[in-house]
Amino acid sequence: MSKMKLSEFNFDLPEELIAEHPTLNRDEAKLMVVNKDTGKIEHRMFKDIINYFSENDVMIMNNTKVFPARMYGNKEKTGAKIEVFLLRELNRESLLWDVLVDPARKIRIGNKLYFGEDDSLVAEVIDNTTSRGRTLRFLFDGTYEEFKMKITELGETPLPKYIKRDVEPEDEERYQTIFAKEEGAVAAPTAGLHFSRQLMKRLELKGVNFAEITLHIGLGTFRAVEVEDLTKHKMDSEQAFINKKCTEIVNKGIADKKRVCAVGTTVMRTIETAVSTDGKLNTYGGWTNKFIFPPYEFSIANCMITNFHTPLSTLLMMVSAFAGHEMMHKAYKEAVKEKYRFYSYGDAMLII
Repeated sequence: MSKMKLSEFNFDLPEELIAEHPTLNRDEAKLMVVNKDTGKIEHRMFKDIINYFSENDVMIMNNTKVFPARMYGNKEKTGAKIEVFLLRELNRESLLWDVLVDPARKIRIGNKLYFGEDDSLVAEVIDNTTSRGRTLRFLFDGTYEEFKMKITELGETPLPKYIKRDVEPEDEERYQTIFAKEEGAVAAPTAGLHFSRQLMKRLELKGVNFAEITLHIGLGTFRAVEVEDLTKHKMDSEQAFINKKCTEIVNKGIADKKRVCAVGTTVMRTIETAVSTDGKLNTYGGWTNKFIFPPYEFSIANCMITNFHTPLSTLLMMVSAFAGHEMMHKAYKEAVKEKYRFYSYGDAMLII
């Protein structure tokens, strides 16, 4: 297979296919089922996914939890409104955070930013990291738990920028999977959003085993690739964890030749980061910047669930690597024709 170029991952996506809201019920989004061996494409509803799984099959989920990362503050003296997007906590004791600010040109080292009606939270800019990136030190009188409650009270759900509307109350619940546990993501693992409690219960009753990994998704997930030579693209590093219980469930599934399904691209990147030499899943704790693009040999999962992605995105490249490049293009052409909804709040694809 010749080396793939960025331009091979382009397609026309009509603006109106970008989902602004989730479907009324989580498990009633549309589901395209793509068989990568036969080339067959079926149109179902997400809850029908149960028909493709049997006893002792494995589904691997990302249990990261999105925190309300987008905050609005005012600059001291001028009172200018500034958006502050919390990327990650750098130091818990001194309340140091890595953030993006907008508009950035006005925010310099030494500036103070005030948050909340009563300015109950103050932050000082102590470093520049990138053109929009800053290091902030929050000045807060209280325990760490109280500080986190304050952030939760003042922050809002970090809906992706391509959703053009304002955040609504339902987003707090809907831009979060029902199995979210470990706080640390600034974007939701979107394939997991389609699972309702009823559906998970029905899958459990059918004997499907759930394994959980954690990958704290950063904003890099939305960054389009800008280099024609894919080998030159650098992924942002994200924190990932795989515990022993997860490896036991997954490795039993592999040994028993069951369907082992990665629920989302973040799960796929995490498990492919931790493959042992004999093709089993290892425990893991650390950072990963794994970039999967064709051609690629997958070791753990033989099935994946994922949403419909943007042209030129690393997510689309992974789908191409997993389903096959021609198959990916065929499925996406069909998705546009059948008016599937794209991106975070959109419909899903099951690749078997």
